[in-house]
Amino acid sequence: MAADLTALKEDLTRRMDGALETLRRDFAGLRAGRASPGLLEPVRVEAYGSEVPITQVGTIGVPEPRMLTVQVWDRSLVGAVERAIRDAGLGLNPGADGQIVRVPIPQLTAERRTELARAAGRYAESARVAVRGVRRDGMDQIKAAEKKHDISEDDVGRWSDEVQKLTDSYIKRIDESLADKEREIKQV
Repeated sequence: MAADLTALKEDLTRRMDGALETLRRDFAGLRAGRASPGLLEPVRVEAYGSEVPITQVGTIGVPEPRMLTVQVWDRSLVGAVERAIRDAGLGLNPGADGQIVRVPIPQLTAERRTELARAAGRYAESARVAVRGVRRDGMDQIKAAEKKHDISEDDVGRWSDEVQKLTDSYIKRIDESLADKEREIKQV
């Protein structure tokens, strides 16, 4: 049974890593005054009859610290890329130059910094909820194993503690990531 519990812990770790990775991607989309290709990754473009990620219609570049460019592969999609960036709610105003869409990154206002910090907090809370959901699934599996008499009461206590320690470590990592992002937002 120990092998099954080890497999359980590996599964929970993998799923909690997924929640942390999602948080990192969400944070990459929060601009902190510097140009980053991750800023445009959540943008979806209406192309060929469906919505596709911007990375499927062009290449994102950073030619200078306060400028992003999107080299659009299909000239007919330049307008759609511009529209998608403008409508993404990122506070960006792109401009087309042939097949290249230039996206200047404006200075952040104090109000926008506060808004970004709140958004970062919401993303972090979503990640915490996801990690707690994984913990709940793990605890349910341990209780189910106990009901089937696959593990003893002592094992239940020990493994419940292990799952809780794992959860606490991921919550701590989420909190650290949030603190780093908030510092980054305030520094710029």
